[in-house]
Amino acid sequence: MRWNTWVDSELAAIRAEGRWRQNRSFDAFGLSGALDGGPVISFASNDYLGLSAHHEVVQAAQQAAGRWGTGATASRLIVGTRPCHGDLEAEIADFRGCERALVFPTGYAANLGVLGTLGGPDVTVLSDELNHASIIDGCRLSRAVTRVYRHRDMDYLESLLRETTGRSIVVTDTVFSMDGDVAPLHTLAELAAHHGSLLVIDEAHAVLGPHLDPVDVPGLDLVRVGTLSKTLGSLGGWVAGPGPFIDLLINRARSYIFTTGLSPADAAAALAALRIVRSAEGESLRQRLRSIIDRVQPGHPSPIIPLILGDEGYALDVAAQLLAQGVLVPAIRPPTVAPGTSRLRIALSAGHTDNMVDHLTATLDSLGLG
Repeated sequence: MRWNTWVDSELAAIRAEGRWRQNRSFDAFGLSGALDGGPVISFASNDYLGLSAHHEVVQAAQQAAGRWGTGATASRLIVGTRPCHGDLEAEIADFRGCERALVFPTGYAANLGVLGTLGGPDVTVLSDELNHASIIDGCRLSRAVTRVYRHRDMDYLESLLRETTGRSIVVTDTVFSMDGDVAPLHTLAELAAHHGSLLVIDEAHAVLGPHLDPVDVPGLDLVRVGTLSKTLGSLGGWVAGPGPFIDLLINRARSYIFTTGLSPADAAAALAALRIVRSAEGESLRQRLRSIIDRVQPGHPSPIIPLILGDEGYALDVAAQLLAQGVLVPAIRPPTVAPGTSRLRIALSAGHTDNMVDHLTATLDSLGLG
């Protein structure tokens, strides 16, 4: 079979499954703009505190580009590290209570780097079944034995740990990106410490927690992974942990060594955003986000609110009806989620105004989804 024939057949299969996807033009600053020319309010963004459009964050990016140019120009080990990279890493380490931190061009690359470096054929990785694709791919690339435990099932995880010999890693998202539920971090930490496992937690969506203080769990080995592209409104990923772990990543992580470094503008924007997060303004933004979540779904632990609809076609139809009323809420379908669990994924932000949230809830009510 010729390549073009194979590609055409694969595309036809995607269309037949009802899983066709394509990029759409979203011309926006912040959470509102024009999608394919029509005005919309976005409830699809992971910009949980609205910092991507914050004037201090934007200004920091502009100033960094003016000082250092638009790109890092090569791997940091080749061309050198700009001062803004080092400043950002020091701020992240202090923020997460870790000895050192290292930034990557994306959060995806950070997970690949951690698991690819710390894993290996003599390691067993135990991974929650609903972990992000970057964790799944990191497990695959690590060449480790990977055992998947049922979602948030600590009894099952403990049974797997009892069967595991040699070095092991327990890896989990703290907030799961498609359901918006949270991991039982303290129990995970106690299990990892008891069995001598390294605990790797991905805090990408943990704008409101849950939080883990390793001081509360004696003997715990912990590595934190996070992102600059969600709560911080920039681009990139980070890893924080003990100094020797970071040194090993610098020398072994292929997704760090063999790629161009994070751009100075992205690093400076993330640093400015992180300083806002750590300030009184950041606390006010988190309180604002908490109040918005409680308006839409009281008590929900994160700004990710799924509306499970089941059928893929139905989810697409409802998303289209919302869009026709100026509300962008994406339909999430397989393979991102399991068959039969297609959903709308509402992502809330402190940047949403009361009028925006009113429009969302009124539109959902009009479709019988309130």
